[in-house]
Amino acid sequence: MIKTIIVDDESLARRGVRVCLRHALDVQVVAEADSGWDAIEKITAFKPDLIFLDVQMPGMDGFEMLAKLPSDAMPLIIFLTAHDDYALQAFSVHAMDYVLKPIDDQRFDKALDSARTRLADRRAGEQLASIKGLLLAKDAEQKSQTRPDHFVTKSGTKTFMLEHSDVDWIEASGDYVTLHAGKRSYLIRETMDSLERQLDPARFIRIHRSTMIALNRLSGYNLLPSRDALVTLKDGTVVRASRRYRRRIPM
Repeated sequence: MIKTIIVDDESLARRGVRVCLRHALDVQVVAEADSGWDAIEKITAFKPDLIFLDVQMPGMDGFEMLAKLPSDAMPLIIFLTAHDDYALQAFSVHAMDYVLKPIDDQRFDKALDSARTRLADRRAGEQLASIKGLLLAKDAEQKSQTRPDHFVTKSGTKTFMLEHSDVDWIEASGDYVTLHAGKRSYLIRETMDSLERQLDPARFIRIHRSTMIALNRLSGYNLLPSRDALVTLKDGTVVRASRRYRRRIPM
């Protein structure tokens, strides 16, 4: 159903538009407005898909009304006027069409058909965007679920799991990384590049080619003249962020 509002200061003209719409079963007139301010109020309240808008109205004409309308409330517009010298201005504000009074039924129907096509395209685009959004969200959820939430570490001859949530920061050393968790450190065989791909970027960020930090341990940072930064963690640990990675740090 196409929700529409008829905007015209003359009641007879509004009635004429309703007559033209009598066979358009897919169009619902949700409101009428007899002035620019009245139109703004009703368009904002009803959020129509389409408005039939008279150009010449006392106090505020159709163009002035559109200029005051919030951009997120802008419907499709079919202008109705007795003067064809407004045509260029009408299309400059992206009007759907322009119909002269007295209204010709065939010309009116043609304008309405154009609006139907535009709305169908818009809704198809919105539906596609919604589907893409759902697919991306599902993909992100699946990736998140497949990420491990712990590190496998060794202490002597024993192997155990260290939860990601226990790690404050990570330091690279060749083909190994050191996991710093409180006052303890654990060495695992893994490169920093490989580890960065495995970890959730919402929990860990890389701030240097040899350093990653847990985001929830971040306390603050200070910029250096070299454009690097000194990052302070909540436990007082200070690590260096290179200018290449510094922009990843939340402000």
